[in-house]
Amino acid sequence: MISVDGLRKSFPPVTALDGVAFEARDGEVTGLIGPNGAGKTTALRILYTVMRPDSGAARIDGFDTVKNRRDVQRRIGVLPDSRGLYPRLTAREHVRYYGRLHGLGGAELERRIDTLIETLGIADFADRRAKGFSKGQTRKVAMARALVHEPHNLLLDEPTNGLDVGSSRAVHRLIDGWRRQGRCVLFCSHIMQEVAAVADRIVVMAAGRIVAQGTVAELLRRTGTDDLERMFLTLTGRTEAW
Repeated sequence: MISVDGLRKSFPPVTALDGVAFEARDGEVTGLIGPNGAGKTTALRILYTVMRPDSGAARIDGFDTVKNRRDVQRRIGVLPDSRGLYPRLTAREHVRYYGRLHGLGGAELERRIDTLIETLGIADFADRRAKGFSKGQTRKVAMARALVHEPHNLLLDEPTNGLDVGSSRAVHRLIDGWRRQGRCVLFCSHIMQEVAAVADRIVVMAAGRIVAQGTVAELLRRTGTDDLERMFLTLTGRTEAW
């Protein structure tokens, strides 16, 4: 479970987060959406321990992301906004390296690597060096290394950006499988169709604040709209874009 309570973070003169609070529950997929600059990525960076809040707290399974960084890191898998790969390592070597960082090894690690390579469609380039990978290939490898230790909590920033239709559907199936296993999934996406397809609950951000949260049906009723795009524009004050 992921909980965020009163997070504030500023990069003067910009206030990126202004008292953000929400929960992402076990056994659910929570979609974090908002326009560019809303503060979504800043919130995720605090959750995966690479940034400290100015005030407030974020917790993963009850562990504080500042005070208990190692405990948090063991419990999360992260697909960040920046997904750089080591150019001289192959796709397989990247995933193996991350598995070893999490204490895995031997036949069990190789089994997990093989499963992810098949599931994410990496087989054709699994043993190629990463230099020259396409955006979609890089995304798949970054996803595999985030999942190799089978974490309970998953933080995904634009997980299908740059993927083809088949690969996107494979990611959606993975997300659904994690939900069914009782894991916690928090993801950001600008693709409203994707949010509607995979999210149990949605948290809407604008200008560093939470402006609404609930199920798709609840937010549609609240805004009196009949589709997710109109709901999003209404909640974020962008009705002029219609």
